[in-house]
Amino acid sequence: MTKERISLGRFGEDLARKRLKDLGYRILKTNYKCPIGEIDLVARDDDVLVFVEIKTRKNESLGQVKEAVNSRKQTQLSKVALAYMKSNNLCGSKARFDVVAVALIDGRKEIEVIKNAFELAY
Repeated sequence: MTKERISLGRFGEDLARKRLKDLGYRILKTNYKCPIGEIDLVARDDDVLVFVEIKTRKNESLGQVKEAVNSRKQTQLSKVALAYMKSNNLCGSKARFDVVAVALIDGRKEIEVIKNAFELAY
């Protein structure tokens, strides 16, 4: 991955974190990694454990950004979420998957939070 892509991703994650905090989410973990993979953010939204995938793109519409979380990615995120819940003794918790799409177009920042973006897929 190029330095530019890494920088873009970090910028998008910062914007997404701020938006989620403004919406009342409490961030528990950023960039959770395990042998299966990684989840960008783990948070709480009231009593719900939320696994958040953040996608940032330049010069693409929000619709195109959202499409980046395809069925293969959903399956991967589901497996990592289950591993997180198991390792933190949270298997009985209510949980969901949210996606934050960040589009940077002509100097404008468009950020959309999609709650319950997809169901557990494994």
